[in-house]
Amino acid sequence: MEGGGGIPLETLTEESQSRHVLPASFEANSLQKSNWGFLLTGLVSGTLVAVYAVATPFITPALRKVCLPFVPATTKQIENVVKMLRCRRGSLVDIGSGDGRIVIAAAKEGFTAVGYELNPWLVWYSRYRAWREGVHGSAKFYISDLWKMLQLEKKLELELDDDARVIACRFPFPHWTPDHVTGEGIDTVWAYDASTFRGREKRPTSMHFQPPIQA
Repeated sequence: MEGGGGIPLETLTEESQSRHVLPASFEANSLQKSNWGFLLTGLVSGTLVAVYAVATPFITPALRKVCLPFVPATTKQIENVVKMLRCRRGSLVDIGSGDGRIVIAAAKEGFTAVGYELNPWLVWYSRYRAWREGVHGSAKFYISDLWKMLQLEKKLELELDDDARVIACRFPFPHWTPDHVTGEGIDTVWAYDASTFRGREKRPTSMHFQPPIQA
């Protein structure tokens, strides 16, 4: 059957259908681009989730009213802390232990050392470092929130033995007078003897508790 212009109807139908059929190569390219788009979106989303998981423990403390960001102890600072611990033995507690450098150094000096840190990633890394350094038996690390320890000075005054020594790094205690100070700038270390900030003479005791407070 022919149309009014003398062109077979079958020809017109075939031409009309051909206009709506996309080449196979074009469809394959579009599908490939779509797959790459989904893959890229998945990678970006996964990366953002990983960054969020890692960064959150570091960023959260910065949202508090009082912010003390993690700053690794320098080699000189560690040397100053160890210097303040000379001729002493027993237990050592580091509040805000960061990546565990001071705790590990103290363990190597013969102390039974414990570190408390808010950031779980740093705690796990500290445990790995202690294992790598061969002191995991005497250096322990636990997740704990320093910000829940209100009135830290008063707590230490009430609970420490009289022969204990408190060591502060970078930031001194506001109401105590240090017995010893060593270092300069960010490497400054302050040592406070419990018998001094309690205002009494030392009494002998079999237990030593020497927590360096690392800001």
